Amino acid sequence: MLRAGQGIALCSICLLVIGVVFVNSASLDVSGDSKTTFDAILGGRATLFALASVLCMVLGSRLPIERIGSARGIFNPVWWIIALIFAGIVLVHVPGIGREVNGASRWISLGPLTFQPSEMAKWGMPLILAWWCCQRGARMRSFWGGFVPPILFTAVVAMGIAIEDLGTATLIMLIALIVVIAAGCRWWHAATLAPLAILGFVGLIIVSPYRVNRIIAYLDPYADSQGIGYHIIQSMGAISGGGLTGRGLGNSVQKFGYLPEGTTDFIYAIVCEETGMLGAFLVVSSYACLLWCGWLVIGAVRSVPRGVSRLSPYAQLVGLGILATLGFQAVINILVVTGLAPTKGIALPLVSRGGTGWMLTCFSLGLIISMDRMMAREDARIEADSVGGNSLAQQSA
Repeated sequence: MLRAGQGIALCSICLLVIGVVFVNSASLDVSGDSKTTFDAILGGRATLFALASVLCMVLGSRLPIERIGSARGIFNPVWWIIALIFAGIVLVHVPGIGREVNGASRWISLGPLTFQPSEMAKWGMPLILAWWCCQRGARMRSFWGGFVPPILFTAVVAMGIAIEDLGTATLIMLIALIVVIAAGCRWWHAATLAPLAILGFVGLIIVSPYRVNRIIAYLDPYADSQGIGYHIIQSMGAISGGGLTGRGLGNSVQKFGYLPEGTTDFIYAIVCEETGMLGAFLVVSSYACLLWCGWLVIGAVRSVPRGVSRLSPYAQLVGLGILATLGFQAVINILVVTGLAPTKGIALPLVSRGGTGWMLTCFSLGLIISMDRMMAREDARIEADSVGGNSLAQQSA
């Protein structure tokens, strides 16, 4: 029988395959210099990163998550993750290291290696927050002793990211609230900070003209169809052009100079145009299946004898943070592409073109697979003990 962890792996690989296919399709051009061939696709950047991502998933699935949560001193990865997050936030603004793309300094270039520190923060925060919450235990129900410290720390990280990437910063804050509430914080704790959070969010929008334009474009994209509303109009044009079955793989029209960011933020529109609603449903159902399998791992109630170890609160909180990050990221991207939310720079996980993003996502999902493998070993041991006990009882009889 297929285990939930195996379902996570299969759904992740399915999404990676979809990503490789449509990143290459959206990268096609009609110039005479095009070098897109079957061999080039097989050995291309997207394929190599997909293979590296699968290896990262395998690595994550072999890490003992319980030991990560109980590590002490310099062996505790939480301190290293915190150091890397803050170093990344600072280095994006250092000339010669930080790289500006489309007017935003979100990238770090170290020789041939290029990555976004916000990706590290996004996938590292569940590990940090889960560790903090488990250290506090019952004190998480306290406002000042339990709720404020992790939220304040997350707010500092989010502010550093929000300067260039408000969408990812908002996502990180949302995940932090979910994790601390699941760890025992009261709902009214979050409600008391809601007005301040809303004011800060609105303030960050007002001080950035391009963010204001995104809100205006969301409200009425056709008011400036060749300007601020261009992205969303072209995206909706691609989706409507696909119909039920699509124009055919590789036959997108919008990708040829019409739809900006066709390989990243708006790749779902290309999926809809080339494969229609059937392809769109396949992508959405893959995410739904992945999230369901993940929930079966972290939320499963197992009928085991009293005293047998189960998935620890730390592992459950880490798994919840990872699933919430992936789920909300996918939902936000799809809402943006379909015109149901203002444009945000949030990619479609495992599908939009990515290197470090794909690998960190797969590594994080590998940690949930590791939890499932641990529980599978426990189930096998319990079953073996039960069989052995029955055999001894029969012999005694």
